[in-house]
Amino acid sequence: MRRRWRPWHSRAPDGGVTLARAAPAARRQLRHRTGNPMSKRHLYLLALAIIAVAFSAMYYKWKVLEFPLQPDTQVRVWTVQAHIEFQPRRSANAVTLQLPDKTPGWTVLNERFVARNYSKNEIPHAEGREVQWANRRAVGEQDLYYRATVVRSDERQRAMPDFEPVIPSPPELEEPYATAADALLQQVREGSVNNVTYTRELLRRLGEQNPSEEVTLLAERYGSDESARAAFAVQLLARRSIPARVIHGLRLTDEPREGEGVLQPWLMVHDGLAWNIIDPRTTAEGLPADVMVWSASERPVLVLEDGTQATLGFTIGRNLADAMATVERRLEVKDANLVHYSLLSLPLQAQDTYRILLMVPIGAFIMLLLRNLVGVKTYGTFMPVLIALAFRETALVAGIILFVVVVGFGLLVRFYLERLRLLLVPRLTAILILVVLLMAAVSVLSNRLGLEVGLSVALFPMVIMAMTIERMSVAWDERGAGTAIREGVGTLVVAALAYVVMTWPALEHLVFVYPETLLVLFALALLLGRYSGYRLNELLRFRALAREPDPIVPPPAARTADDVAKA
Repeated sequence: MRRRWRPWHSRAPDGGVTLARAAPAARRQLRHRTGNPMSKRHLYLLALAIIAVAFSAMYYKWKVLEFPLQPDTQVRVWTVQAHIEFQPRRSANAVTLQLPDKTPGWTVLNERFVARNYSKNEIPHAEGREVQWANRRAVGEQDLYYRATVVRSDERQRAMPDFEPVIPSPPELEEPYATAADALLQQVREGSVNNVTYTRELLRRLGEQNPSEEVTLLAERYGSDESARAAFAVQLLARRSIPARVIHGLRLTDEPREGEGVLQPWLMVHDGLAWNIIDPRTTAEGLPADVMVWSASERPVLVLEDGTQATLGFTIGRNLADAMATVERRLEVKDANLVHYSLLSLPLQAQDTYRILLMVPIGAFIMLLLRNLVGVKTYGTFMPVLIALAFRETALVAGIILFVVVVGFGLLVRFYLERLRLLLVPRLTAILILVVLLMAAVSVLSNRLGLEVGLSVALFPMVIMAMTIERMSVAWDERGAGTAIREGVGTLVVAALAYVVMTWPALEHLVFVYPETLLVLFALALLLGRYSGYRLNELLRFRALAREPDPIVPPPAARTADDVAKA
């Protein structure tokens, strides 16, 4: 019987398991222990999903919540001041002023009330809110102030609140006003098709330069004031069962100027489905973007209890404010949970701490790039990042000098302690003690010389420096002085680059306001974790392979006997 040939590495003379047969079993056992490796497609999809989530969260905070991308970004804010001036008829009086509450497109950041010797009471109601000032002994001219700082909100929040469409009771008009009103409304009906066009046509006729006889007669009743004309239009619409109401607003323009503001009326009319806003002056539909609704209540904007005539004036000023503080205040006013469960809700001291801690992953990512792609040798994996954190207190140049001085002195002590044959832990403890004493000596000497930089040397991570001294001395003994110095220089280079990146104000602001950016670094770290190719410093090692080889010179031909004889 013919035997089948087997390779030498599969034959076992002692009858045991051969290498060829054992290899698949070993691979199966290793795969069972470590699990099946994740495919590259799965890794790429995971990284892409993480990056998509991070950028989606950043886009929402940037566009919707208007978080600034730059640390020094400023936004326009308006300061609106209402001034009430009157002469009381009696000593006891009460003043009621409607306050901004439902302000679509605008957010009231803060408010201040100034009224000397007056008690203040803010009262919310179904249509908004109001403030009531009261004083039992008011003598002489009285001045009351209300000041608010407002900022633009998201344009999608410009929808007016949905009030219940209630038709007010039409007033009883005596003759000839009743006949003039019915005739005017009949003329308006012929030129309209629905409630909105009916209202616009009515306002157009009431505001004509050359009004009709009916309008001229009715003007004697409601007067020529814009607010009075808008209120009278609501009464006329009530005679045709059309729900309408008057709101008041202020124009806050983008022009950088201060001046007097005028509280202007707008008309809201219900078309059966929703409220529509119409300008009584131009009959244009919609509320302009630069108008802040001061009061949407049907109550008078200003009421004095004793019927005293008062003057209500507005002053509007525009200035710039920090965008980050404005966003925080705006979200607090809206009671947004995103602020309550974010870093912005922490105390200021904790926020300052996290501004530093959130930069540690940035330094670690710099370390990843320099080690895995460039091939820089360092002591420890994240030791340069910790040294970079210490450089934040000492500045870069002074920190490098102090680091070199302390580590150099520590190496001298370490070489001396090596002669004493100490164990590892006692030797590290002795080095740490000497490092602390050296830091104290440098601080005292710097203080005497008037150098503030040396006072920050104690902020260095003492334990990290002691470990650096120990590892550098071991590398010096095992691999030579050149390798130890190269790794020490590499540690300082990585720490310096990490310090430059970690102290960039724009990046520090971006990471603190948008911590989702760390998810992008997380995804990139996952992708770089599979990279096992060449590093940049290996180009120097194998640069000889890139050269063109020298041409091969053929060997000289062998000399024959005839050639020798001729020679």
